Amino acid sequence: MAQLLSTDVVEREQRLAYWTDMICNVYVQLGCDPVQTSRTAGDFEGSIRQHALPSLDVSVVSSGPQKVMRTPSHIARSSDDYFLVSIQSQGRGVVRQDGRDAVLSVGDFALYDSTRPYQLLFDDAFEQIVLKLPGERLRSELRETQALTATTVSGREGAGHLLLGMIRTLREDIDALQPASALAVANGVLSILVAGLQTLPAARSPALSNLTAFHLARIKRQVDARLDDPALSVGTLAAEVGMSVSQIHRVFKSEPLTPSQYIWERRLEACSRDLLDPRLAGRPMGEIAYGRGFSDAAHFSRAFRERFGCSPREWRQQIAH
Repeated sequence: MAQLLSTDVVEREQRLAYWTDMICNVYVQLGCDPVQTSRTAGDFEGSIRQHALPSLDVSVVSSGPQKVMRTPSHIARSSDDYFLVSIQSQGRGVVRQDGRDAVLSVGDFALYDSTRPYQLLFDDAFEQIVLKLPGERLRSELRETQALTATTVSGREGAGHLLLGMIRTLREDIDALQPASALAVANGVLSILVAGLQTLPAARSPALSNLTAFHLARIKRQVDARLDDPALSVGTLAAEVGMSVSQIHRVFKSEPLTPSQYIWERRLEACSRDLLDPRLAGRPMGEIAYGRGFSDAAHFSRAFRERFGCSPREWRQQIAH
């Protein structure tokens, strides 16, 4: 269900402070300075319409000229680990991080990382669609994310154009999605986002040889077939596919995850689907975790929260909601 936050509910002299509290609650700890123009002098307005999907928050921000800052002191007070993606839907914006400026026109998007300082600059009224996802969620899909921040991805072609179209459709239908469908949509948005970021020069890496690509696909298929086996490890995997452990590590050299991390990643993804499956609503969470190869409930809970930004119980409650 959407939540609408607006500065209209407070007196004009309180609106900037209220806005700063709003963006801190919805995103991460931030500071905000209005940019005065002849049209906005002495006046500040803003609204945020927030939607929550599994492991992905989607919000629409509309406001006047401003400068938003995440400083080292903000990071010290709140060490939240999120990636955010600003998709420009009206006006113009600038994302500044890691010594780069991404200038966003309508349809463009850029990535930024809450674990390092950044600035968002708007010299006139604007609207942005903002995606917020747990840091580990994107790091499991991309290598060297620091090289991809504050770099413009065009919304006029390729994956950027697809992402913009999907987000626009999502804005219209998001409140009608069932939890399992919402998870599929969130995963689709992430896949298109990753595809767009992979078009950036900093993300390009040498193409895999045909043999390496063959082995990688074969290993991943074997992992998926054995997720319910708690004994699955890189060692047992190597024996099953007829390779040495060192060979498997070489095959995964270009991947963002090591072989062991990939196994845990796939187990967590399977658990996330099972927890939202209405057919499994009566099955204890521990049983679901054990059924996907986890042997320690506490480790499962910690790993799940790190991956998806909430506990398994909170994730499952989306069915009831």
